[in-house]
Amino acid sequence: MVNKVSILAPDLSGGGGTRAYLLGQVLQQLNYDVKVGGFVFGQRLYPVPPATLPVHWVRGYNYPQILHSARNLLKEIEGDIIYAVKPRPTSFGLALFKRLQTHQPIILDIDDWELSWFGAGQRKYHPTIKQLARDLLKPNGVLRFPDHWLYLQWMEKLINRANAVTVDTQFLKHRFGGIYLPNGKDTKLFDPQRFDPEVSRAKYGLSGYRVLMFPGTARPHKGIEDVLLALEQLNQSDLRLVLVGGRDIGDGYIEHLMENGKRWIIKLPSTPVDQMPEIVAAAHLVVVPQRDTITAHAQFPIKLTDGMAMAKPVLSTRVGDIPEILGDTGYLVDASSPEQIADKIQWIFQNFSDASERGKKARERCIKYYSTEKMSKILAGVINHL
Repeated sequence: MVNKVSILAPDLSGGGGTRAYLLGQVLQQLNYDVKVGGFVFGQRLYPVPPATLPVHWVRGYNYPQILHSARNLLKEIEGDIIYAVKPRPTSFGLALFKRLQTHQPIILDIDDWELSWFGAGQRKYHPTIKQLARDLLKPNGVLRFPDHWLYLQWMEKLINRANAVTVDTQFLKHRFGGIYLPNGKDTKLFDPQRFDPEVSRAKYGLSGYRVLMFPGTARPHKGIEDVLLALEQLNQSDLRLVLVGGRDIGDGYIEHLMENGKRWIIKLPSTPVDQMPEIVAAAHLVVVPQRDTITAHAQFPIKLTDGMAMAKPVLSTRVGDIPEILGDTGYLVDASSPEQIADKIQWIFQNFSDASERGKKARERCIKYYSTEKMSKILAGVINHL
């Protein structure tokens, strides 16, 4: 009988934490004893875990120093089932090693195509002996990084070693098989009846603005620049794009956005998952402007269900599963089309009563298809098959 589940995230400072916490909360709804574990390669946990979910982390390093941290993390994996988030060495690889010792079954969750950032799996590694030595032995040698694309290729070849696989998009299901497990939302926690939008706007310094909100980590494929271009085109002084959170990546992208969009952007700090509903309540409109890239096709933007659950009008793009997720309850434009975004923003605010009614339908759709209750039924079936 299964009582305990150990969830492994590859990097709790920005690599799989959101999905790991969501899976943990769903498993808790099914009355399992759950603990999340993982490495932290950045400066802090991101996102901040829910207060009710136990999380154990160890400091992440490059090879070979990470092996010591891995030994400590292995001791914390006590579940009857290991649920590894992402096919990376620091999650799925660790789970496979633990199974050699203790024979627990492994569920692998795939919520991204990891190799989409690295030539879509087409890269080849044919080094000379001298190059191999440099890559392995120099302090900054590329093969000392645990998430190097070569290791990700190896991990993909081992996916069939998992006892079960869950995926969150049709793209991933087509590529890897497995059980479709969407990014659900706790619609009791994310309940617009619990909050007064004006009070939320006042609390977060947003009073007097028409708030477009992107409640997640901004990355190039997520199309934030297209919204900024749309705002420049509209040139209406009371519009603001509110970005919530952001992990410690260190590549300067957030700084680039803030510099280019300083007239329009308000940046709010990272917030625990269970405090996000109050922030989303402050939005007039949730924007999810995904660009048409392989990376975006492989993703289920969890920001969609943030807006849907809170009955907000949602403006997004015709990319991947997004049209299916929203159905007829959101507003869709073509990817990389600032002009269409500007036109739709204008229309939504000119017809805000109609947009708000559509937001209410979006919440109904979220409850029916994309709630944690829906996830729990699917996940219960996966575990029962094990």
